[in-house]
Amino acid sequence: MKNIAAALVFFTRLPFWRLRAFNVPAPYYKQVINYWPVAGWLTAAVMAGVLWGAAQILPYSIAVILAILSRLLVTGALHEDGLADFFDGFGGGNTRERTLEIMKDSHIGTYGVVSLIFYFSLFYLLLSNLSLEMACLVILSADPLCKFIASLITLFLPYARNEETSKSKVVYNKMSAKMGIISIIFGFLPFILLLKIDFLPAIIFPIFVFAGLILLMKKKIGGYTGDCCGATFLMCELSFYLGIVIILNCLAV
Repeated sequence: MKNIAAALVFFTRLPFWRLRAFNVPAPYYKQVINYWPVAGWLTAAVMAGVLWGAAQILPYSIAVILAILSRLLVTGALHEDGLADFFDGFGGGNTRERTLEIMKDSHIGTYGVVSLIFYFSLFYLLLSNLSLEMACLVILSADPLCKFIASLITLFLPYARNEETSKSKVVYNKMSAKMGIISIIFGFLPFILLLKIDFLPAIIFPIFVFAGLILLMKKKIGGYTGDCCGATFLMCELSFYLGIVIILNCLAV
């Protein structure tokens, strides 16, 4: 439970830290990436709930924007900040050292701005092309699933910095077999319960994106950072939505 509490405190901006049950020792934060899908249940529920509620009284397009905004508020745009830093670093860095330096810079550059514009535009359009019911089901499935896929990064790459130079001052521990089982359950259970078997091929999309990013990170910086984790999650999630829309269009033919 302390591991789950640490994940909720680390990956959201909700005031869990005020509760005694969520006052966990620092070592537990080294495990948070392994419990990332658990936080995904919360952020997905908030986003789907806002979408469903807003769509009852507002045009669907506005409800989609409010749903996206709700997750940004819950997470403090943690992952989106990582996405911008990732593209700034990998787009502007010519060497490993320069790439890491740019990623740690709090200022956003051209690559980061362009990446956020494309990300939010595509995210909005993909959600808008789903019916209200389908969008809610996909949100509840995609968030935990893609956070699980992104959490596997520790199994393939070492951390590119050390604890002292890390922005969050936390270096994640690798996933153990026990944690892997827990993470798989929290990551895949919503998908299994909420979506039809027809949508199983959609999982291929984030897997390919994850593999490509792993190769890129290995070549560019020889490891991963916290920004890489956030960027990986968002790009995997976006590709999952893309897969869902493609499958729906194929089934409609």
